Amino acid sequence: MMASNRPETTRIARPAHHWTGELYGPDPTPRLGVVIVNYKGADDTIECLESLLRCPLPMRVVVVENGSGDGSAERIAAWAAGTLPATAADPALAALSTPPLAKPLPMRQLEPQALASDTARDRLTLIVSPDNLGFAGGNNLGLRHLLADPDMAAFWLLNNDTVATRDAPAALLRRLLAGERMGMCGTIVRHYWAPNRVQALGGFSFNLFTGGATALGGDAPATRNFDPATIADATDFVLGASLGVTRAFLEEVGPMAEEYFLYFEEIDWSARNRKLGDRRFEIGFAHGATIFHKAGRAIGSPSARSVRSAFSDYWLTRSRLRYIWRHHRSLWPWHWLLGWAVAGWRLLRRKPGNARAIIRATLGRPA
Repeated sequence: MMASNRPETTRIARPAHHWTGELYGPDPTPRLGVVIVNYKGADDTIECLESLLRCPLPMRVVVVENGSGDGSAERIAAWAAGTLPATAADPALAALSTPPLAKPLPMRQLEPQALASDTARDRLTLIVSPDNLGFAGGNNLGLRHLLADPDMAAFWLLNNDTVATRDAPAALLRRLLAGERMGMCGTIVRHYWAPNRVQALGGFSFNLFTGGATALGGDAPATRNFDPATIADATDFVLGASLGVTRAFLEEVGPMAEEYFLYFEEIDWSARNRKLGDRRFEIGFAHGATIFHKAGRAIGSPSARSVRSAFSDYWLTRSRLRYIWRHHRSLWPWHWLLGWAVAGWRLLRRKPGNARAIIRATLGRPA
């Protein structure tokens, strides 16, 4: 994977829903919809919005407040009104979210039950869910609202603990609309707290027997050269922190599977796509788009297994078993035994809470 980074030159196709091929042309209609799910992370969400809304590409942005119960909705509304300032968590990346956008910002607030009858096309919407619907459920709520707009050609699921570079949305949209069967697309994701290093180039390769995933380009210097086509070919699933999908993909493959609550939603989406056989959608890589990700801040799921929370271990185990049962059932007994082995390893590492969480997940018990 050692070739020079080359700019994308693929010609933009024209899907049926009135795409003109112009990103900043005379038609200012937004074609990209962005969904940001917030769970007890209003400050991160506000920093993300400050970075995203200063990007020149016309977009519609939906924030789903996912049952935080901590005043997040009020804080986000206060920020939009101009009464709550935004602060960059790391001064090294403050240039992506400062100086603050002019306020007030028009932002409409909706309850989930109002979505079915809502036909407005606001540039910024806050959907307030009284319940925590999980990663998939929160994203699906936002996607359902955006799909009602026939002008939406593509959608970007963006973690709230990210900040985007100025040209990231346009580069992602360009790649998503570059081919008739493009379905999913990742971006360059770099570590927020170590911005000169890569978290993942687009996504991951997946090991079916261990249930583990390896980030493509993970922890490599951001200056290292790579071949975008090679990265796209090696991607088994796109990192959910920055995941683009096309309207056609959503209409044929369907929304994210909400049975997982956390983890494996992206892998399940890819598996369902592969089951389309010859009609499966391509996985792309928008190497012109870069975001910076705080990685696991809200749910305690850093890459280092030794510091993973019991909450994270529970849902990783439960979702892995559910994924294997749905798509590779013959391997389920092996993965069930693997859960016990991981629990034993947590005990040896003096993590009894994590071990108990894994055992409860292996036995199918509530968290």
